[in-house]
Amino acid sequence: MTNSKAYPFSAATALAQALGKIDQESQGVVLPIHVATTYIRGADNTYPTGNVYSRADNPTYKPVEQLLCQLEGGEQALLFGSGMAAATAVFLGLKPGDHVVAPTVMYWALRNWLLNFATDWGLRIDFVDMTDLEAVAAAIKPQQTKLVWLETPGNPMWTISDIAAISELAKSAGAAVAVDSTCATPLLTQPLALGADIVMHSATKYLNGHSDVIAGALITKQDSPYWQRIRAVRAQGGAVPSPHDAAQLLRGMRTMHLRVRESCSNAMFLAEQLEQHPQILEVLYPGLPSFAGHAVACKQMHGGFGGMLSIRVKGGESAAVHLAANTKLWKRATSLGGVESLIEHRASVEGEGTPCPPDLLRLSAGIEDKNELLNDLLQALPKA
Repeated sequence: MTNSKAYPFSAATALAQALGKIDQESQGVVLPIHVATTYIRGADNTYPTGNVYSRADNPTYKPVEQLLCQLEGGEQALLFGSGMAAATAVFLGLKPGDHVVAPTVMYWALRNWLLNFATDWGLRIDFVDMTDLEAVAAAIKPQQTKLVWLETPGNPMWTISDIAAISELAKSAGAAVAVDSTCATPLLTQPLALGADIVMHSATKYLNGHSDVIAGALITKQDSPYWQRIRAVRAQGGAVPSPHDAAQLLRGMRTMHLRVRESCSNAMFLAEQLEQHPQILEVLYPGLPSFAGHAVACKQMHGGFGGMLSIRVKGGESAAVHLAANTKLWKRATSLGGVESLIEHRASVEGEGTPCPPDLLRLSAGIEDKNELLNDLLQALPKA
């Protein structure tokens, strides 16, 4: 979907009103769900609406795509059936033999896919520390590297990559830059304005925010042959959500500005309090001045530092697992970005080869009362 770039109001208003769109036929303030799978040709054998087949053209996707273009300042957007479908489409838009630079610390499921399927398929991938610009520069091969993939903040250590600086390095070598901005959300960071070519979101997380939709999205700064290959991957592979999921996602996005603001506030409070606790070895949160990536985060994140933090517990893996087991408010579940607070021992999930320390717990701060969230962790700490 192409962005009209005509909406004159703030991101908060764009979200709350879903760009102000109404159903023209009924004048309803909520847009309809289109369940048709195919569309009528005109008498001249063309498609006057532009809709051909729902695998690529369902009208229910378009309001979400338009809203994402507005939020990210992009030219076009594509909605996918999951965050993984969106992310892998970026790599499948490349060709066997192409070279890719990716971060050492990144979403584990995508890292596994890159290490296995993508390399078996023929991509050449180097994993580097994206916080080290010299290492990034050394990894990029002029005219060979076709893509630099960033994830910032990087799950689950919340490492911060300098999008503008890395984009300059990549462009000088002829490489595209794609950024997984799931945890930053469009409200805190706009990668396209910092030099990236494509931004990716697991819409399952903060965009939807209610743990009841699986979806993903890509937004491009401008149309290109590479973008058209990605579009073809989506259409030909059928990597799209159901119309009902697309509508549910739009509904969730209408409160995103409120949810993200509260999650950021809660995460900052928890990070500051837990950093002082004698049983906590380290708190990893970009908003803390003690955090290694704090200066870069201040430069490229605005309005908050995200709702994600991790804590390292003194006593090692057993202490961390025990702490998680004894929380009452925090839910032990895999995911992030929902209204409910989640806690997870990531090393157990990621298994062999994980860069995640065994004493680390990943926390997704929801929108509950911040003091109750803190007290729940504190009451569990002695049991660790």
